[in-house]
Amino acid sequence: MENNTDSKIKIGITHGDINGISYEIILKSFEDERITDFFTPVIYGSPKVAAYYKKMLQFNTNFNSITKIEQASNTQINIINCATNNIKVELGKSTKMAGQSSLNALRHSIIDIKNNKLDILVTAPINKNNIQTEDFNFAGHTRFFASEFGGNEVVMLMVHENLRIGVATEHIAISEIPSNLTIELILDKLRVIAKSLKSDFAINKPVIAVLGLNPHSGDNGLIGKEEQEIIIPAIQKAKEEGIIAVGPYPADGFFGSSEYKKFDAVLAMYHDQGMIPFKTLAQNQGVNFTAGLPFVRTSPAHGTAYNIVGKNKSNHESFMQAMYLALDIYKNRKMIDTVEMNLDSKQEDKKQEKK
Repeated sequence: MENNTDSKIKIGITHGDINGISYEIILKSFEDERITDFFTPVIYGSPKVAAYYKKMLQFNTNFNSITKIEQASNTQINIINCATNNIKVELGKSTKMAGQSSLNALRHSIIDIKNNKLDILVTAPINKNNIQTEDFNFAGHTRFFASEFGGNEVVMLMVHENLRIGVATEHIAISEIPSNLTIELILDKLRVIAKSLKSDFAINKPVIAVLGLNPHSGDNGLIGKEEQEIIIPAIQKAKEEGIIAVGPYPADGFFGSSEYKKFDAVLAMYHDQGMIPFKTLAQNQGVNFTAGLPFVRTSPAHGTAYNIVGKNKSNHESFMQAMYLALDIYKNRKMIDTVEMNLDSKQEDKKQEKK
């Protein structure tokens, strides 16, 4: 990790739902302030709420309260106030105030990312219901960020060590999955995953497994037609573009036989098909990474956990892993950009020599 104070990576952290475990996992993660040797943390949240949780949970974490990112100290844990003075914590409750506070932090961080003042964003868990407003009508962070940055296709990619599982249809009702699956959707997801594996994970020739939708991957059309009419044609088109995609695999046998270990990534057709095996295998260390964005965004692979708020029972490992993975991806992108620039420079030199 870098430790030059002038070039340290800035990681923005949005505080999520103030009535959930966000501040507890943040406090636990930064209890050892030596973490600032490696990057500059900037929390988009509320000094008042941070102080409340610090006192209640008896942590010693110190924050540098600032009003804008330009004031961030490279040697401290910075916090920008994105909340109103009347903000109120109600442990374990979903409130409109908590939702608005979550959204304010997101909006503030987005401005700094767009102005190139942040390198990475790590988002603490939000409540998908109380954050809804007229200008936030999304089923989570992923689609919100895709909308804010040009509407390009993105993939919710769950990561734990060498296990990477993306989902084709994300947060939609089970009844809506078949009608939302198209050849182009699956192909777009495979394109994003393949590109991400190369640029974000430095895998030169990635191999992606594709799961079927139906039991037994449809049994050649006996149990559903989606594999024959949508998934297999999408895989074939991906191969024509040079993407190494294989499948469709029946999900139960694929994970039950440890077949997943042979691949660099897996594309599941719907949320639970990918999330259940992922969270079982990753335990408390999984990370949600949004592949396809122009900046690096990660999140812990869990929710607000209202049921344990204030009890000091939360596990902050997933949040820590979200920061570490984000750093690795950021550095991989920088490395690959440098390699590509050097190659372009050499090619240009050769052209000049021929002239």
